[in-house]
Formats: sequence, structure tokens, C-alpha cells
Amino acid sequence: MYESTGCYSRPLEEFCQKKEINCFKVGAYQSASFSKTIKNRNKTDKVDARMLSAMQILVGKGDIKIPYRDDDAHQLRSYIKYYQSLNKKKTRQKNYLEAAEINQEDDYILKQVRKRIKQIDKEQENFMALSMKLIKANTEYLNAYENITSIKGLGQKSGIVLLYLFLRYPNASRQQITALTGLDPVQRESGTSLKHKTRMSKQGISLVRGLLYMPILSTVQHNDEMKRFYERLVESGKVKMSAQIAVMRKVVLLAHSLYKNNEKYDETKYLNFI
Repeated sequence: MYESTGCYSRPLEEFCQKKEINCFKVGAYQSASFSKTIKNRNKTDKVDARMLSAMQILVGKGDIKIPYRDDDAHQLRSYIKYYQSLNKKKTRQKNYLEAAEINQEDDYILKQVRKRIKQIDKEQENFMALSMKLIKANTEYLNAYENITSIKGLGQKSGIVLLYLFLRYPNASRQQITALTGLDPVQRESGTSLKHKTRMSKQGISLVRGLLYMPILSTVQHNDEMKRFYERLVESGKVKMSAQIAVMRKVVLLAHSLYKNNEKYDETKYLNFI
């Protein structure tokens, strides 16, 4: 049993896969919640080790298995993650440039900031090209990518992100995919004292949500079926942000269906899907 902690857990997963060692991976949120349940006040390596050992009572037989990692999918993840970090840098540079222009900063500074933004754009283009090169080198990946991007409104970046998600979790169900993206609804109600509105959990892979949000807005504009679904939600009283999240969830599930069934998007067939 081990906790999923990024740089430490991945080499362990690779080792267990090569040596065919059965193990159970614990999510960080799951372990933190369990630690509170058993009233742990301290957090040290020894305390965490005891806590993980105690978590064995929650493990089912089907949960203990040899970990699986697709090396190409992991490489794709590296490209996507770095692309997203460049997005954050570009946003900071753009915000700085806007403030600098308002404050009439020195022309040399403005020139350098604009230059940096162009450099980031070129870097991002390079990583999209590397991602596509990796996908095109694998017939199975390329076919899956083309199935996903056959959805009107989904472009290159969305196709790459969703392909990575489905490759990383090849046996995930619809419910699990929704949870992995953090788009699953969460209710908080207890008696009459606690009653909050339903919201999305945001407990899944933030990388996927972050890179899908803007493309979803494009999908609403260019995909008639999704546009009708979105407008129907807004007309029924949903706020626009909630309606956009609902569309995102539908698109992810639709893409997952196309991926699993090896099919292209057919608007007549998938009208009932939404």
C-alpha cells in the first residue's frame, strides 16, 4: 500500500509493474480523510505509515493489483503539464503588460514583455507538435485521437488532453471518468441546518479541467447539439457557469464513449446522448 504523491509514487509504480508486485494506491484526499477519521493530530512519516497500514480495512480484493503505466501516455502527460505551466506564465505576462501599458512604463520594458509572450507562444506550439508526433507514431493513439476530435468544436489541445486521460485510466467507467475530472456533483445537506447548493467536487485532475474550459466555450458555439443543451439549461434557470460545466461533463462522457467504442461522432446518433 502506498500513497499517490507524484514524484515519489511514480518510480514505485514503475518498479512494481516491472516486478509484477500487487499493491494498492491510496489517493491523497482519501488518506487525509481517513487520517481525520482516526483522529490523527500529528503528521510525520511514522504517523502516516501507521495510518496507511490501518487503511487495509478499506481495501477490497479487486483493489489490490499490479499497477499499470503506459510510458507513452506518461510522456504525453509531461508535455501537457508543461504546456499548462506555460499558460500560467503567459497569463502573468499579459496581466503585467496590461498594467504596464496603463502606467505608461518604459518602452523597452513593454518590448521585452511582448517578446516573452511570443516566446511562450512558440514554446507551446512546439509542445503541441511534440504531442502530435507521439500520437501519430502510434496507430492506436491516432485512431482514438481522431475519434475524440470528430466531435464538432473539439480541437487539437482538447483531443490531446482527453486522449491522455483515457489512456491513463483505460478501464474507467463513465462515473469514474466524471470523478477523475472533478466534474461530479457534490451535495451538502444535513437535516434543516445544513443545505448548500449542489456543486462540482473539483477533486479530480485539475490539469484536465484547466485545459478543457476554454475549448468547451468553443464547442457551445460550433456544436449545434451542445449549444441546444446549453441553452436549455440556461432557460431552465441554470447560471451560465453551471451550464458550461454541465456541457463540459457531457463532452467528456461523449468523447469517452467514442474512445471506448472506437466510433466517430454522429450527430443523429448522439442526439439522445445529451
